Amino acid sequence: MNKHGIRHSKLKKLIRGIGIVSIILSILFVCYLIGKLDIFNNPQALADLIKNHILLGSIVFFIIQIIQVVIPIIPGGVTTVVGFLTFGPILGFILNFTGIILGSCILFYLVRRFGRPFILLFIDEKKIQKYDKQLASRTYETIFILNMLSPMAPADVMIMITGLSRITFKRFLTIIVLCRPVSMITYSYFWIYGGTFIKQFLH
Repeated sequence: MNKHGIRHSKLKKLIRGIGIVSIILSILFVCYLIGKLDIFNNPQALADLIKNHILLGSIVFFIIQIIQVVIPIIPGGVTTVVGFLTFGPILGFILNFTGIILGSCILFYLVRRFGRPFILLFIDEKKIQKYDKQLASRTYETIFILNMLSPMAPADVMIMITGLSRITFKRFLTIIVLCRPVSMITYSYFWIYGGTFIKQFLH
């Protein structure tokens, strides 16, 4: 393995390490919100916690949302849910939406600038090859739109793959601005209210 390959391998391991740490921290924070503060039964507890730190909290969360898209190994679904739980439906949506859109634009640009080597920092070549046929098809834009609408799709991976496509940045931006809110809200509110709805339905 040459020096470039060794450097690439070390960087890949470092990014994966950051991702593992971020996952652990995100899970611990969600457990804190649900367990210690009991936010489902006492929403005011969360409001009291953040009301004196709303500006700083908003800035930090906004930056986290950008990073979790640009480094697509951090659990974006978890941070999005946390945003709604912490900041409420309006500010939570604004911070989630703007952070995710800006992060998506940066990720798209990085792939356009550095190509496949950048993607290989996060996913294997075999996985990229699975998308090659889709990239060559005329229906790729439709596939991308459906993935951006789906709350269960690997959105960040699709954004990286789309960076290799012929879709223009303007078209890319239009699609994510219109579609990401649908998947973002659907995913978040399913996890926030899904359990309660299922219990009510069963009873």
